[in-house]
Amino acid sequence: MPFSDPKLPYSFSHPQGWLGVELGDKTSGVSMVSGKTPPATMIRLLYAPKAGGQTLNLTEQFTGYEQGLKSTGVSVRPQSSYPVSYGGLRGMEREYIVSSGKKSIKMRVWFAQGNKNLYYFQLSDTVERYPTSSLLFTKVMRTVRFK
Repeated sequence: MPFSDPKLPYSFSHPQGWLGVELGDKTSGVSMVSGKTPPATMIRLLYAPKAGGQTLNLTEQFTGYEQGLKSTGVSVRPQSSYPVSYGGLRGMEREYIVSSGKKSIKMRVWFAQGNKNLYYFQLSDTVERYPTSSLLFTKVMRTVRFK
């Protein structure tokens, strides 16, 4: 389903039936889940304005992201890291397994920077469902168009 909002610096298409969700974390962008019942697959397409058009180091952005996760008490195991472009914007993507006790999720995170914004797009799902949801996330990412 096509999604465009004049407030967003991008447009994209998402799977039919997905629900928007407000997580209360004061981020800018779109967060959506596959259903109301946990554990649901979650996709977040977020952005933050860059101060003064500065160039950001994506490795440092990932380091800060990983430290933020670890500060909540979870274990973060990087699985892969590779450059990839979506919507004509080159970025870096990493996959993680994030664990707390006996529960684990798998995440795929893409950071990129445009002229005005830092983009942070993420997929989170159970380890078991991840192979299928990762394919779906790729389909969503291929529809992203930056304004």
